[in-house]
Amino acid sequence: MRRPGPGATRCWTRSGDRPLRRLPAGRGTGAGACCGGAPGRGELRGEGPDRRGGLGDPGGNPDWAHGRRPAARHAEAVRRLLDGGARFVGKTHTDELSRGIFGETGGEGAPVNPRAPHRLPGGSSSGSAVAVAAGQAALALGTDTGGSVRAPASFCGVFGMRPTHGRVPFEGVLPQAPSFDTLGWLAADGATLAQAGAVLLDPMAAPPAPERLVFATDIAALADPAAARAALGALPRRLGEATEAAFCADPPVSTWAAPQGALQSREAWDTFADWIDRRNPRFSWEVALNFLTGRDRTAGELEAAAAFRAALRARTPALFDGGRTVFAFPATPFGAPPRGLRRTEAWALRARVTGMTAIAGLLGAPVVVLPLAEVEGLPLGLALMGAPGSDEALLSIAARA
Repeated sequence: MRRPGPGATRCWTRSGDRPLRRLPAGRGTGAGACCGGAPGRGELRGEGPDRRGGLGDPGGNPDWAHGRRPAARHAEAVRRLLDGGARFVGKTHTDELSRGIFGETGGEGAPVNPRAPHRLPGGSSSGSAVAVAAGQAALALGTDTGGSVRAPASFCGVFGMRPTHGRVPFEGVLPQAPSFDTLGWLAADGATLAQAGAVLLDPMAAPPAPERLVFATDIAALADPAAARAALGALPRRLGEATEAAFCADPPVSTWAAPQGALQSREAWDTFADWIDRRNPRFSWEVALNFLTGRDRTAGELEAAAAFRAALRARTPALFDGGRTVFAFPATPFGAPPRGLRRTEAWALRARVTGMTAIAGLLGAPVVVLPLAEVEGLPLGLALMGAPGSDEALLSIAARA
């Protein structure tokens, strides 16, 4: 793995061979920590998520750390992992201020994908996925606002978890778009992924236990046909037979990305606008374009997008049959893209990835990514999406996969 650069994430390991302990409700660590082996994580904490060694948080941007001091205390998720037996081992790479999906930054490039060295690792939690895939971490934290755990888990062939929105404390983590931000994690195996969930997740009333596995044909249709076939083929080999049906016919899932993008981009602009105005920071082309797009969203666009989301969330229990149904589909529309793409090529592929990841984001739903498929010789994650609050059920499936 390349030497971590300015957008680093934290890496962790267990102390000795102890598994993570189940902690009492209300205890935990902060976003971006890793546990269970030698973990890694996307570095995105306000003044610096961890106190160790005076490490600050450059957030993947050459100007973000200017004038900022290391944190005086751990982020809450980090504290939970440390209390649960994790050992901090290092920091890795992240996209600029979590605003990318492929793991690249303008100044540092991208860390090497251990499963496909000439391909991108995915982001924004790129270093977290790379550290786990390279065996340098058993568990790594990463933020997931629009796919930043799910994409690198799929591209690097590791387990990944985006929790129900609000179930893992975000205290001490640098926000991007608060109504979508989640603190997720990546792991080398399903058992470690589930152990971390037992430590990190806040209590929440759970829906009924899942009874049915459905391959979401409409979500899979957003992927390349080869990726859809690979994901469907992985189900009976590892998880049992699944029925095939559309997740949501009206409104079609192909229309969900636009309202999600409008809300997320405006929230991200609101988060960083004052700093951008004061600092005039350096940004890569995509990050600058994302911020300008968010700035220019109209009141009408935002009102319509908010109404779209509210209507979907009112229907969420019915979409998941009260929590009894889990939906499967490819976690990304294709395997890891090649390194060195032209920016226009990368932008088009980015839109396809976020078109799939927007679905869980709008619903606030949990998604677990299992490294069970391959497409054209590249890793491809199988995503399982459950009703909000079904995190433990999804993690239990991952532990058995």
